[in-house]
Amino acid sequence: MSQLKKRLIFFTSTVIVFFVGASFVVPALSTRSGDIYEKIKTLNQIISIVNENYVEPVDWDEVLDGAFHGMLEKLDPHSSYIPQKQLETISEQFHGKFEGIGIEFDILGGYITVISPIVGSPSDRAGLQPGDQIIEIEHESAYKITKEEVFEKLRGPKGSSVNIKVSRIADKKPFEVVIIRDEIPIYSVTSSFMLDNETGYIQLRRFSSTTSKEVSNALNRLRGEGMTQLIFDLRTNSGGYLEQAVDVADNFFVTKDTIVYTEGRRPRSRKAYKASPRKGSDDYALVVLIDRWSASASEIVAGAIQDLDRGLIVGETSFGKGLVQQQWILNDDSALRVTIGRYYTPSGRLIQRPYGDGTHEYYRELADEHREEKLDSLIADRPRYQTKSGREVYGGGGITPDVFVALKNRTPEVSKLLRNEKRITFNWGTEKAPTIRSNWLSANDFIKNFQISEDQLSSFFEYAIQEGAPPINNEELENDVPYLKIVLKAEIGGAIWGRSTYFQVLVSGDSQVIESQKLFERAKKLLTTNSG
Repeated sequence: MSQLKKRLIFFTSTVIVFFVGASFVVPALSTRSGDIYEKIKTLNQIISIVNENYVEPVDWDEVLDGAFHGMLEKLDPHSSYIPQKQLETISEQFHGKFEGIGIEFDILGGYITVISPIVGSPSDRAGLQPGDQIIEIEHESAYKITKEEVFEKLRGPKGSSVNIKVSRIADKKPFEVVIIRDEIPIYSVTSSFMLDNETGYIQLRRFSSTTSKEVSNALNRLRGEGMTQLIFDLRTNSGGYLEQAVDVADNFFVTKDTIVYTEGRRPRSRKAYKASPRKGSDDYALVVLIDRWSASASEIVAGAIQDLDRGLIVGETSFGKGLVQQQWILNDDSALRVTIGRYYTPSGRLIQRPYGDGTHEYYRELADEHREEKLDSLIADRPRYQTKSGREVYGGGGITPDVFVALKNRTPEVSKLLRNEKRITFNWGTEKAPTIRSNWLSANDFIKNFQISEDQLSSFFEYAIQEGAPPINNEELENDVPYLKIVLKAEIGGAIWGRSTYFQVLVSGDSQVIESQKLFERAKKLLTTNSG
């Protein structure tokens, strides 16, 4: 049977099963929507005409995948079709592990460049360092390798080996190393540390199968280090598993309150998720950082904390994804995600924002520089709700922060340097690290006392120009020099002590984190109100 026939049979049978199944729930479907079987006949006719007459051979995998996407896009922005290859990557991210050598990398100068070995991974145990270039894999040149080829060649079953040749900045001669592949964890908590003697900081990037355990471990460690107040950073967290969001939120409550509930057309999609009083604690002040890219599961956590007066929400209005999807694995190992319900916060707020203008506008709105001002101008028309203690909060989509703090916009000059495809700041930092390493006994000493000098800043500018960056406009750059110095310091610290040091330095120059540290007195008052 031809590939086209297989895809066509799969497509039409899926559509028929979907709509026949739906017809048992909604008997009037064909009356309202027209005869679905006639539409399928028309689709078959279109495919036949295109297949026989189009000017070039047709890639039917691509065309029919586009048809699947188009059909689901008409439902809502979050119902989706996921091709098999893409599904494998997504599943890996949310199951929290893969098998390989364990490096964060980029292709720089045509070679695989180690950004950081994953802590405890085979690469870490083999002594790979940031800035190392893998120039050969199994005695074959790795020059101009693609990222897809990197995955194919470096990943593999646990216990298998791979021979690589490494070029290191500090060594004149490349060296070979055999690495035994292992199971590599994908962490949800990208960094957690003490900002000062009493303030803990946790940065969470996704809600995968291991997230709740990671967050609980981070909280326990920070409390052991003296934490009495916490900044929980959910910025750019696009979400993940609903149950993990509930479990994470449960760390912050000591009463059996509802964390989130869902409503849908079918009974199984209606459910309330409650906190377990024995799990959480409320003896420390809490500030939650969100931005316009904080979505879904991160909004569940932020919404519960706000509605139940457990902490202060700071930053920007969140994404506004409150639709619940269920996933079905299809016959060709691709997947279908269909929206089956909606999320609501404890006060009854719908998290989902409107999407009637279509998917394109739905996402483009997030890039609007003046998004927060527009949302604020419409706030009088948004539905109002009350938190557990009677504070007023807003529905209508997304979580509106208690305190709006914009992320400081960088000048075009600095933005170009930081986003340069050659990763100029990283390369400069890894080159400078060997000459600076011996001057500092520990990462903590480096974080507290090291400063980028004017000579080092000039050295970086010279290096950037050598790498093809445009000449630096000092007048435009002036306001961002302190932040650029922070980035360069972070790159050096990361090259010497790893990604934890990199993040600690970077967070010290983060304007939203800095402002959040000033708001703990307000957060502490919520604790008093909540226990009153």
